[in-house]
Amino acid sequence: MSSVIITGGTGLVGTALTRLLQMQGHSVIILSRNPASHRSHSPSVNYAAWNIREQSINEDAIKKAQHIIHLAGAGVADKRWTRKRKKEIQVSRIKSSELLVKALAQIPNQVESVVSASAIGWYEESSGVQRFESDPPDTGFLGETCRLWEESIQPVTGLGKRLVILRSGIALSNEGGAFTKFKKPVELGIAAILGNGRQIISWIHIDDLCRLYLEAMINPHWSGVYNAVAPQPVTNKTLMVALGKKMKRNYYIAVPIAGFLLRLLLGEKSVEILKSSNVSCEKIKKEGFQFIYPTLDTALRDLLQR
Repeated sequence: MSSVIITGGTGLVGTALTRLLQMQGHSVIILSRNPASHRSHSPSVNYAAWNIREQSINEDAIKKAQHIIHLAGAGVADKRWTRKRKKEIQVSRIKSSELLVKALAQIPNQVESVVSASAIGWYEESSGVQRFESDPPDTGFLGETCRLWEESIQPVTGLGKRLVILRSGIALSNEGGAFTKFKKPVELGIAAILGNGRQIISWIHIDDLCRLYLEAMINPHWSGVYNAVAPQPVTNKTLMVALGKKMKRNYYIAVPIAGFLLRLLLGEKSVEILKSSNVSCEKIKKEGFQFIYPTLDTALRDLLQR
């Protein structure tokens, strides 16, 4: 079995992915600015130091690893998009990628593959027409961020490493992220419809997303960019009404949250919340990937029974 470095390993996806890798028999090294502050409850999970600002990294971790899964980056949805925060979002991704590239160039290693996160924020507004991996980036903040993010890790290919980039949709998980925010008002009997509710959401169950990262890591035929989304995108209204019915049966009301109010509360970040992202997963399906949760119904049924 392999030794796998994960950056951003304590985040939503990193935590779930670490569990899956352990189940598959892999050992995991999670890079952290302060590894002493973390306590591993498994001999197959260890923590090693890196410092993005100082561009330093634990050399032994690089020497041991056969694969790197790069998830690190300041949370896009965590805070209001001030000028300072937007810079932090971009710099955290670019500089962490540059540190990995430098480490792989300078430290003797046996790394075979690098699997890097990206996001469907890459794509322009899309409702009727689906977006594919070959489509150009949006010119807005997230599109530019994704472009810089992907470009910053690209040099690993010149070092002989197989690179896979996964542009993830909204990950549905009970442990954090957008889904837990969707559920909160529904628990009070309110299905909050954002804006007109017609904006399309390209989503993926957290388990399928982790399985995609695993497949991208171990399958030597995978290379380049893939959209990490489920086969059936849905509108915001469809998602919230389905969630209301699953959680409350008929004991809920759908309440529209006006777009101008979202813009007032969230600022520029509201643009992405109200944006349609109709993204295709045909490329990963052609690679033979099988979804456990291909429909919203199967995904919600699983998550709400856990």
